[in-house]
Amino acid sequence: MNFRSIVKNILDIEQFHQFDNLGLIAHEVVEGFITGLHRSPFHGFSVEFAEHRLYNDGESTKHIDWKLFARTDKLFVKQYEEETNLRCQLVIDTSSSMLFPYSKGKKHLQNKLAFSVYTAAALIHLMRKQRDAVGLTLFSDEIEFHTSPRISSVNAEIMYGELSKLIQPENEKLRKNTNTTEVLHQIAENIHKRSLVIIFSDMLDSSKTEELFSALQHLRYNKHEVILFHVTDHALEREFDFNNQPHKFVDLESGQVVKFNPWEVKNHYVSTVKNYFEDLKVKCGQYQIDLAEADINKDFQQVLFSYLVKRKKLY
Repeated sequence: MNFRSIVKNILDIEQFHQFDNLGLIAHEVVEGFITGLHRSPFHGFSVEFAEHRLYNDGESTKHIDWKLFARTDKLFVKQYEEETNLRCQLVIDTSSSMLFPYSKGKKHLQNKLAFSVYTAAALIHLMRKQRDAVGLTLFSDEIEFHTSPRISSVNAEIMYGELSKLIQPENEKLRKNTNTTEVLHQIAENIHKRSLVIIFSDMLDSSKTEELFSALQHLRYNKHEVILFHVTDHALEREFDFNNQPHKFVDLESGQVVKFNPWEVKNHYVSTVKNYFEDLKVKCGQYQIDLAEADINKDFQQVLFSYLVKRKKLY
């Protein structure tokens, strides 16, 4: 079976437990995505991976690729690390709510955090192919890891290493709270150069809604472009699609346990959740923030394509 042809989502990755190398998986996800893109109705969509750029008259000839000139009869200059097109900061919520659906003691990849990790890894690979500098920020109730945008292979390996830790069962931390509001304010202040900020979060925060919206607005006020991927298990968290029988629900961040039949509150729950995220959508529209649904039961291409669309608008 062709590995590349089937690595589209978390379920595909779970079939290949021997592939623990995030760099390898990211490569295969991206190559499969690009192949599918060219075969899709988006065939004309521009996907350029530049390792060279055209030579400009008057500049040094030191870095001209003469072998390429011999083949094409055109002058191209090899691009180097500092010659990046875009600076991007990937921001991932690692709080315990992102472990939903939770499977105690097992390497269960089909949760919100694993989806975010594999999608972020694929984005790192895709961005580096496009000569975009990429950095990574991991946060819960505080910033746990941060590296500034670079295009070097060393930086990529560091990021893959940190992301890999998040999908190891022994590293799962329950009752790890989130403080999205405060962290987004910190990120807005600490990213000094104008960047594209891509956030993966379920947007579950104990802060008041207006305070959370204010933090998102802060990123735009500081001239950053923002894509917010709202990561959910759509069936369970948005549609509340549970069986008509008593269930025990555990808050992964607080440990609080509640027992009830979900069908007794389903209509009220679905309505409340819908209203909250409609408000989020309206606010993001007002602040010119791209809000995209990231359903963990669907393919990674929903996120990768959203990034390409945003990038095309910026460049």
